[in-house]
Amino acid sequence: MYLRKVDGPRTVTLPDGTRMSRADLPDADTRRWVASRKAAVVRGVSSGLISREEALKTYGLSDDEFESWVAMVDKHGEAALKATALQRYR
Repeated sequence: MYLRKVDGPRTVTLPDGTRMSRADLPDADTRRWVASRKAAVVRGVSSGLISREEALKTYGLSDDEFESWVAMVDKHGEAALKATALQRYR
């Protein structure tokens, strides 16, 4: 088995004690963003698994879009990332 060289850590331990690896992040060609995928990217950036710039470039996200995800998670939790909950949390 060959491991590709990456900048930064391969795995991190989240505050709740679970471990997150790069394999837990969505694929780079993701086009359908469900709440769990958005949350995984936000957790990955906040824990230092990937940099913000790398996430924006890899997933083709705008700075404003990613910032809105982070703000919603900070303010209301990961449930606020669901499309059906937009009206409730905004």
